[in-house]
Amino acid sequence: MDRTEPQLEHTVANGVATVVIGNPAKRNAMTAPMWRELPVLLERLAADASVRVLVLTGAGDTFCAGADISSLKEPGQLTSELTVAAEEALAAFPRPTIAAVRGYCVGGGCQLAAACDLRFAEEGARFGITPAKLGIVYSSSSTRRLVGLVGPATAKYLLFSGELIGTERALRTGLIDEVLPPAGLAGRVAEFCGILASRSQLTQAAAKEFATGRTDRDAHWTAQARTSEDTAEGVSAFLERRPPRFTWTT
Repeated sequence: MDRTEPQLEHTVANGVATVVIGNPAKRNAMTAPMWRELPVLLERLAADASVRVLVLTGAGDTFCAGADISSLKEPGQLTSELTVAAEEALAAFPRPTIAAVRGYCVGGGCQLAAACDLRFAEEGARFGITPAKLGIVYSSSSTRRLVGLVGPATAKYLLFSGELIGTERALRTGLIDEVLPPAGLAGRVAEFCGILASRSQLTQAAAKEFATGRTDRDAHWTAQARTSEDTAEGVSAFLERRPPRFTWTT
């Protein structure tokens, strides 16, 4: 496959699925086919029981510059439909997701990063949500997700202005979770993925649902905990001072 062509690549190793946004000629901007492909790819990875964590990142020294407007025949409505479908598929992924960000994380790229559970960024990364520069209405679901991360004031700042912010402000406002020094991002993400992969998927799956505000699944997760062996294993491992071997899977 020609790596100069816009594409999504993925690998699965040691329980970690890594999805790489690649469009080097345009700072990894997502083309219409890439937006359409992402939900399909995520569904396939969700069905892979070996996947414990998913990492979304960009090829080279940037994350994603947004939607490649030149690839869209109807930039306004079509862009919103494609990006929201991909964003919702990412947010609904059943296991923990991490955006590993270098360079520009702008527009639809920031939308995808916000849909991940966690965001780790390299110093010097730049974040922005730019529909106001194009006269595009940012979707209500995307706006609510952004407000949930950074609060109304910062969300309005980003959406009203389309201005970019750096890692210091992004960290302070809650848009990102950790800032790493140059060349430190990959190692930290790998380390943290290892931590997540070693934890109980039962705990993670329930927490992921509860964190989105769902209030109708308490009985379901109580039943799952009752029938799962994870709690007994976790307690035994703690008392025996050994790593736990959790078995519950989504």
